[in-house]
Amino acid sequence: MPDPTPGRPTACLALADGTLFYGKGFGATAQTVAELCFNTAMTGYQEIMTDPSYAGQVVTFTFPHIGNTGITPEDDETADPVAEGMIVKWDPTEPSNWRAMGRLPDWLAARGRIGMGGVDTRRLTRAIRQQGAPHVALAHDPEGNFDVEALVAKARAFNGLEGMDLAKGVTCAQSYRWNEMRWAWPEGHTEKAPGGPKVVAIDYGAKRNILRCLASAGCDVTVMPATATAEDVLAQNPDGVFLSNGPGDPAATGEYAVPMIQEVLKTNLPVFGICLGHQILALALGARTIKMNHGHHGANHPVKDMETGKVEITSMNHGFTVDSQTLPENVAETHVSLFDGSNCGIRLKDRPVFSVQYHPEASPGPQDSYYLFERFAEAIKDRMQTPA
Repeated sequence: MPDPTPGRPTACLALADGTLFYGKGFGATAQTVAELCFNTAMTGYQEIMTDPSYAGQVVTFTFPHIGNTGITPEDDETADPVAEGMIVKWDPTEPSNWRAMGRLPDWLAARGRIGMGGVDTRRLTRAIRQQGAPHVALAHDPEGNFDVEALVAKARAFNGLEGMDLAKGVTCAQSYRWNEMRWAWPEGHTEKAPGGPKVVAIDYGAKRNILRCLASAGCDVTVMPATATAEDVLAQNPDGVFLSNGPGDPAATGEYAVPMIQEVLKTNLPVFGICLGHQILALALGARTIKMNHGHHGANHPVKDMETGKVEITSMNHGFTVDSQTLPENVAETHVSLFDGSNCGIRLKDRPVFSVQYHPEASPGPQDSYYLFERFAEAIKDRMQTPA
């Protein structure tokens, strides 16, 4: 279909400070308001767009080649895109990959998500770094008609992610079993055989590959909604509890999640948390969380294990962080970011309870951090073998 307005911008990004960016729209014809972040990953745009941790955000991709490998359902981290939209340097090209089963613009359009190309993403990224993650309005109109004053007003009216509980909007509606394991050549994703230690995974916005890693570590996984109570969780008679990644302000989600976790901790069950799960676990242990200037979003973040000296290359996606200065005496800081020294991991000193800020299932290293799932499974095994 020919461009009805050749040479005319068909997408507009309005920042709350009045700055405007124009480009070529693709995907859905729509408007949205969100927080703007940038992601430095060179691959995985489909996984990023379907990561529930990006709820309420528009993602600027610093890598220019976005869309060139197409779309394949195997790469979805959840059923549909969760990020509100995407900003890219170059317009998506026709896919060139043997796994491709569709085009990025078509995929976004079918799922109501906006894309915008032709943007100076370096300038936009610098703006995010300098002023913090801005509130924005993003619009795509094939005719190129934009009420920029209204867009700026919408961006200014957006309340932001601080104080927002977004986990309830991305969690599962009811409990379910998970038995799909990690992808492996040539079989792809295979099903785990029945049996193994029972793990309840609390879904604050869980990525599928995290659940696959738990299954591949031998766990019999039952996924439960974010609002599950301690009674709901313990009724499953679990051998361990996993706290998933997710979006929004951990303190807001913690209003109902923290009491549940605190009750579970009284049972001495092994507990493992990732991302939002890490932050909420820290809150349950008595620490605080704070909003970051522009967060960590990318697949090249070096993290140091303070107990072994090992450095892991990790994938991250978070706009809040645990304030390490507020960790109580019985909690050890296990990992820190080598970019800015922020907290990236904790553990209880006397029990198998631990968590990390980054996403060990994303394999940026590529296998630097998979040991965490094995550590969790081993902690469960040790407890099961210990006489009551």
